[in-house]
Amino acid sequence: MKQHKILQAPIPMRWVGPLKITGTTLNEKIAVPMATYETPLWHSVGRGARVSTLTDGILTTVVDERMSRSILLEAENAQMALQALLSIKGRFEELNAVVALSSRFAKLIDINSQIVGNLLYLRLEFTTGDASGHNMVTNAADHLFPWILAQYPYLRYSSISANYCSDKKATAVNGILGRGKNVVTEIIISRDLCARKLNTTPEKMVDLNIKKNLIGTMIAGGLRSANAHYANMLLAFYLATGQDAANIIEGSQGVVHAEVRGDDLYFSCTIPNLIVGTVGNGKGIDFVEENLVKLGCKESRTIGANSRRLAAICAATVLCGELSLLAAQTNPGELMQAHIDLERS
Repeated sequence: MKQHKILQAPIPMRWVGPLKITGTTLNEKIAVPMATYETPLWHSVGRGARVSTLTDGILTTVVDERMSRSILLEAENAQMALQALLSIKGRFEELNAVVALSSRFAKLIDINSQIVGNLLYLRLEFTTGDASGHNMVTNAADHLFPWILAQYPYLRYSSISANYCSDKKATAVNGILGRGKNVVTEIIISRDLCARKLNTTPEKMVDLNIKKNLIGTMIAGGLRSANAHYANMLLAFYLATGQDAANIIEGSQGVVHAEVRGDDLYFSCTIPNLIVGTVGNGKGIDFVEENLVKLGCKESRTIGANSRRLAAICAATVLCGELSLLAAQTNPGELMQAHIDLERS
């Protein structure tokens, strides 16, 4: 087969910010790179970023991290599948010894399962250091398969990936169990700041979040999702930092929560499936490396710390875009006028 030359598809990129981020992962002001054809996104995230610098900042919490790969085995019947499952779950030390043969960084931390008829679905969940971990967990599963089949000869191979992972699909299991980094961002904005910089009020923001993000998504049949446009910020950030862009599918599942607290607006974004890494495939490109260095995500730290920092920055970027868009939509005509002004000029 003829090998075609690898070309590049340039996408406009701009540094936006700085954002003010607080929390245990980082506590600083930092600009972020965003690569997108939707150029008004730079301005929208920029407005949210400016607001963040006038507050105590965006409190960012990395709640959990794991990457999953589900494998599929077959038994003669459900009873035999259950027998194997109970035994496998009791052999974590042996399983991790096999995993260690595949990677220095992969570690099995949990197994979730489903039995359907005679089919045994195992959702293997790992920590993967500073890598997003797609290939790492698949390689680990590839090492585990022959070991499992040797220990349980009444089981048969069916697939290395069984869609119970779930990779690049909007599923309930990812929102419940998590895939990638589970990150929560929160900000408190005064009434005066809402009026001056967002042209809205705390009450309007809370009301629209309920009616648009919660009820609107529910009647549309959204799956564990209640947000305005997580995917926009995720894609722009992913393309600028060498991430697997298709992971915005599960990354876009998340919930915006807003409250009026006294005279202030409390605004938060929860992202349970934020898949990012600072090493691995896609990171060797010059502009990606430069961007990761500028973000402070290529420094000598404990294993996993760089990827957690990147996840925190990405999640804060999402909050800035959500905050700005929701504020714009509390005012008739503001959103479209911004696109006309910025995209047709």
